[in-house]
Amino acid sequence: MESRAEADRAEDERWLAGLLRGEPAAFDGVFAAYRGRVFGYLARMTGRRDVAEDLTQEVFLRLARSARGLRPDTRLRAWLFTVAHNVMISHARAQQVTFALAAELAQRPAAPGPTPFEAVAESATQHRIERALGQLPVGYREVILLVAIEGLSPTDAAAALGLTPEAVRQRLSRARAMISPAVDPDARRDAGTQRSTS
Repeated sequence: MESRAEADRAEDERWLAGLLRGEPAAFDGVFAAYRGRVFGYLARMTGRRDVAEDLTQEVFLRLARSARGLRPDTRLRAWLFTVAHNVMISHARAQQVTFALAAELAQRPAAPGPTPFEAVAESATQHRIERALGQLPVGYREVILLVAIEGLSPTDAAAALGLTPEAVRQRLSRARAMISPAVDPDARRDAGTQRSTS
């Protein structure tokens, strides 16, 4: 029986073949399958839904422009998240230039209210996880989002981020350790209780 990962890979290969032939249905399939996932990654990385929407559109515009020139061995999901990472970095650099030109040292915080993470959260555990992800340093956050949430292999995530697979594994291990108290707060309390009674 075919596993989910094998089925996804086979679907990506069919879409890639269609993209190389210039078939609009292949682009539509990729867009339907990955738009929400790319948006989710960018929303979590930027912390802003409006920016994530714009950057998601840019990712798929780049796919539309590049589709017929992709290599036949392209790993479509890894390609999309590599582009997402790159457009996010470009956006961040452009923002820095804008701030420097405007002589702004820091952006004023928005009025208190739910963050994009809190708006997405549907349960107390999900809320804690989203908050913990939002507090991770960017380098750790992007690794855990790509590997643990989006299912990229450490090798594909490394290619997307310009890192070695070993560096990705190390960051992933540290990121998981950082958010584990959010996933299981009882374990943290139990560890504290054991220390105080010993």
